[in-house]
Amino acid sequence: MNRLKFVARRLGQGLAALLLIVVVNFFLIRAAPGDPAAVMAGEAGAGDAKFVAQLREQFGLDKPVLVQLGLYLENVVRLDLGQSYRQQRPVASLIAERVPATLLLTGTAFVLSLVMGVALGAWSSSRAGTWVDSLITTVALLFYATPLFWVALMAVLVFSISLDWLPGFGLATVGGQFSALGQALDVAKHLVLPAVTLALFYMAIYARMTRTSMLEVARMDFVKTARAKGVPRGRIWRVHVLRNALLPIVTLAGIQVGQMVGGAILTETVFAWPGIGRLMFEALLQRDYNLLLGVFLFTAAMVVLFNIVTDVVYTIVDPRIELT
Repeated sequence: MNRLKFVARRLGQGLAALLLIVVVNFFLIRAAPGDPAAVMAGEAGAGDAKFVAQLREQFGLDKPVLVQLGLYLENVVRLDLGQSYRQQRPVASLIAERVPATLLLTGTAFVLSLVMGVALGAWSSSRAGTWVDSLITTVALLFYATPLFWVALMAVLVFSISLDWLPGFGLATVGGQFSALGQALDVAKHLVLPAVTLALFYMAIYARMTRTSMLEVARMDFVKTARAKGVPRGRIWRVHVLRNALLPIVTLAGIQVGQMVGGAILTETVFAWPGIGRLMFEALLQRDYNLLLGVFLFTAAMVVLFNIVTDVVYTIVDPRIELT
């Protein structure tokens, strides 16, 4: 099977998975307690039954659930995610406004965690049994076991409030008058704490997996043969061990980069980062069904897309793998 047919097949499977996800999410959200029409009526200060019924009719919430599902799927096929109940704006527009901030945060955190995790894991495996190995393993276990919200709060308390080194909230300084370079530096300063906080957990996973994978590969026969032939130790670890040990890490990274987009909700909430995760949290509190479904669909599509990219990258890293 050539690569084009492989990608087309995986796209078809991904679309089927997305359809299933949309249906499951729709029923789960409808089964959740709370009436969005009652919430909106309460916020408007007019919680009488007539006004609530009017809102339910306006947003189609008075129709049977299966009819609502059919209408929603029909709109999704036309790439129309509907209107936000609360903000009275297209859901796609609201998501598009938040995507750049989330991609900036998760992209930075992903690259940081992958590069540092693989580097620390490789260093640890090459020094297995020494104090360097013990130190890296302990630090990785510490970051893996520490709750993300605690790390985020401590980062704000220490580096933003106590030391005043870095801004702790938002994407940029409100009302700041900067040049283009000044704006970039201002965003970069705001990015440091949330990106590092989000990266620490994943960096610990990559470090532990890289160490384990490299030690397993180092015991294989072809590595022993390379040693017997007198290949320099550094070349053995870089070319023979690390390259083969990267395959499971590529698979895991491809899965986690999509999950990171949806899983950034806690980091974005603590640091008031205006991204998809915070939008999802706000939609959940406001019972904004259409917006919540739209965010779920977007994050699911990102996971499916990154999985397909991972499969392709997998065959590039190891051309011996057949496209099936």
